[in-house]
Amino acid sequence: MDRRDFLRMGLATVPFTFAIGCRSHQFGHVIKDNQSDMVGSHAAGAETFNPLIDESVAKLLGRQETQFHNVSLNGGPPAPKRICFVCVENRSIEEIGDFKEQIYEQIDSQILEAQMFEPVSRRFVDAALYETRLRPDSLFLPENMRLFMAALEQQGQPFDYLLYAKLTSGTTANNQDYQRDYLLTLEMVNVHTGQYDKESAKVRKGYHHTRAGKWYNYNPFTRQS
Repeated sequence: MDRRDFLRMGLATVPFTFAIGCRSHQFGHVIKDNQSDMVGSHAAGAETFNPLIDESVAKLLGRQETQFHNVSLNGGPPAPKRICFVCVENRSIEEIGDFKEQIYEQIDSQILEAQMFEPVSRRFVDAALYETRLRPDSLFLPENMRLFMAALEQQGQPFDYLLYAKLTSGTTANNQDYQRDYLLTLEMVNVHTGQYDKESAKVRKGYHHTRAGKWYNYNPFTRQS
């Protein structure tokens, strides 16, 4: 038996495994206003954050506007209240990356559209925090609050409310599938009276694990039917 026949017989007795696949490619398309947002396969995205923002802001500002309307019936229309939106805190299990800035800007824009409120520009807010060397979570200390308010008043930006946004999450696992509940909470504090208001919105999202492809055992020397 020569070497060629020996190798052919050896290969015939050893099937090997291979994966069937295809070349991947990437492309993009513009999503129109009447089309749904894409759903993130591994983490939250626009399909999660946009409804959270819309619902929480609408509920919080809607209740405040109702209170202002009741006051206006008794003593004339009140002046718009100024809101100092301090920060977006991410306390969820996920890194939200550039969506943190998106969340801030969307909430700030919706405050600007409300008739009873005026937002303080973020540039003034950041400048005041830098000047006073204060963190957003330290403003509830009376001395820190006075320093921060004085810094903004010097810039011609007095305000009536502090606003915080906080994103949290909770995960329920079912083998390799899991559900994640996203909660966006808005906390607003009247700096003159200390009155506190709070609203939140929740979106539940499921993540599912599937096999990427099939594996086949193939023997090249066996007739395939």
